[in-house]
Amino acid sequence: MIKTWRLDDDRQTLALASVDDRCPGVIYWGAPLPADENLEILAASTQLDITGGMLDENPALSICPEAARSFQGQPGLIVRDTDGTPLMPQFSLADVQENADELRLVCTDFVSRITYTAHFAIDPETHVITAKATLTSDRPLHLHWLSAPVLPGPQSADDMIDVSGRWCGEFQLNRTPWSPGIRYRENRTGRTGHEHFPGLIVPCRGATNVNGEAYAFHYGWSGGHRMIAEELPDGRRQIQFGHAAGMDTAPATEFETAPLFAVYSSDGLNGCAVSFQRHLRDRIVTWAKPKAPRPVHYNCWEAVYFDHNLDMLKDIASRAADLGAERFVLDDGWFGQRDDDTSSLSDWEVDPRKYPDGLGPLIDHVQSCGMRFGIWFEPEMINPDSNIHRKHPDWALGADDQILGRQQKALNMALPDVRDFIFDRMATILGAHDIDYIKWDHNRVLPMPDAAQTRGSYALIDRLRTSFPQVEIESCASGGGRIDFGILSRTQRVWLSDSNDALERLKIQHNAALFLPAAVTGSHVGPRRSHTSGRILDIEFRAWVAAQRHMGFEMDPRELDAREQEVLREVTAWWKANRDWMFNADILRLDTADPAVIAEQQLAVDGRRFVVFAGKAATSAQIAPRPLRLTRLDPSARYSISLRNRTSAPALSRGDHILKRGPVTLSGAALMHSGFTLPWSFPETMWVVEGEKL
Repeated sequence: MIKTWRLDDDRQTLALASVDDRCPGVIYWGAPLPADENLEILAASTQLDITGGMLDENPALSICPEAARSFQGQPGLIVRDTDGTPLMPQFSLADVQENADELRLVCTDFVSRITYTAHFAIDPETHVITAKATLTSDRPLHLHWLSAPVLPGPQSADDMIDVSGRWCGEFQLNRTPWSPGIRYRENRTGRTGHEHFPGLIVPCRGATNVNGEAYAFHYGWSGGHRMIAEELPDGRRQIQFGHAAGMDTAPATEFETAPLFAVYSSDGLNGCAVSFQRHLRDRIVTWAKPKAPRPVHYNCWEAVYFDHNLDMLKDIASRAADLGAERFVLDDGWFGQRDDDTSSLSDWEVDPRKYPDGLGPLIDHVQSCGMRFGIWFEPEMINPDSNIHRKHPDWALGADDQILGRQQKALNMALPDVRDFIFDRMATILGAHDIDYIKWDHNRVLPMPDAAQTRGSYALIDRLRTSFPQVEIESCASGGGRIDFGILSRTQRVWLSDSNDALERLKIQHNAALFLPAAVTGSHVGPRRSHTSGRILDIEFRAWVAAQRHMGFEMDPRELDAREQEVLREVTAWWKANRDWMFNADILRLDTADPAVIAEQQLAVDGRRFVVFAGKAATSAQIAPRPLRLTRLDPSARYSISLRNRTSAPALSRGDHILKRGPVTLSGAALMHSGFTLPWSFPETMWVVEGEKL
């Protein structure tokens, strides 16, 4: 007996089946099926034949593969009883609840008295499928591993793309060929991490950014995850995501995975990217001021570090406002005895040496310049050299002799007393001043992974959001060390990287766009000589790279010469004039014929305008630029395109190039299939092309 269910939108169908009331499995996920498709026949047609060396029946690849049913791959659940005895459940379908966009499947093992519930939801507008698993029992169990509902990997894919990175080098894409066995990624740092962004893309054979089929996955959890991409001996493939193994350290009667966000695309990697961008921006993030334009930031960190001087900060604020900044963020160094990174974390009281009259005079000056005020906290951390650590050493997470990170320990966020204390200290600052922004940092990995730590951090942020709903929060963790849909359901911006090197940023932003929209992605114009790479880059390149995302400045404005000020004002004014439509724009990665060029097209939701950012990251192998083809335009429409910064063409661009003269009109078909060539340019420069549908 076969029971079947399906979830549909206009881009995909997800179909599941249960045979003889066993735990269901996915029998189809891909392009839309006809409404009258016979799913029982479809389920039967996907069954494998039996030959020599195989069992007499193929073990099911269910949404929770069961070792007790002879499944030879990685199981979806590893659990022990209260006394430590391993449990090997055999689930039977007990209940089903379904509507047009949701499906809830309940399976029970009556012998071990365990219930497994899978919940699927499909968003008909963003095309994102959300899947979550829950395990319940009538007694406390010890959980080692629980996967979110398991989805199949396409057998038409040759390789997979996952994400690694490092400090100042986030979102590095790795291509790994499929082969028998597993691709196993596990993050045990206790935070999302620079090294282990919880994402996976599986492009089918021949897929590019703009063409072909692809599948993508993201696990929305900030405490460390495990990913398994496995090819079984019979050729079937499975994708598993869940918390890192053993993260739930205490026995419990209920366990739950984080949401797994999954999407199918028939138009390349961009189809996956746009779904994730829209779903995050429109479904996950809760905006503190949803109708307000995104303000241009100024962050003082790379201008002053810990050297806080009120008169100097006022001067910097005035200069930043004159350049176009609309929010001033006071970074690390304003509290305790914080003259370097060795002391005072968790004290969170204004340093009277630096601010004898409190923060009020600086905030008043910032607001008199027409800017809002934001402030830096690192709430989950504590220095051994702090008043709170001396009073409550037991509040620190981990052993007394643990290795420190940036001279600090983590607070044990699972303790209610810790959360109450930090909330009170932060609420005192926020309640006393007109502050509308927190840069929330997290500058070290944890001494051990523990899901209770992440849940405690979530609880603190949720409480602060409830008490101060007008305050926007940026998630920073030494740059991009805590970026995921779990933290972004509580915050409104991420600091993508501590690198303000525009060349590095160009690459990081390009790859992060596979998951993140511009609206949440902070990008700042850094100093002339980058403090993290030592590279010297021109102001125009630095400014346009920042203008690709939520724009800000982080240099010392006193270092800028007259030309640099003029360029920064001009680009900032352009960003302000375009930020409203760019907030909702789709970021489309372009397939460039020249590997030295990193290009993207930001397309308005109504398709009537776009901007192309074409960054030259290196010297081209050929002497002249190759054509750049666009995507997702109306082939029969006419578009006016213009080179926004055509006056920046260098003297070595000697030809009478048509784009250097002014706007040109081309059809969408020509722009997508032939494209256009840009003027010659040096490496470490950016061309900006604006387009409008006529």
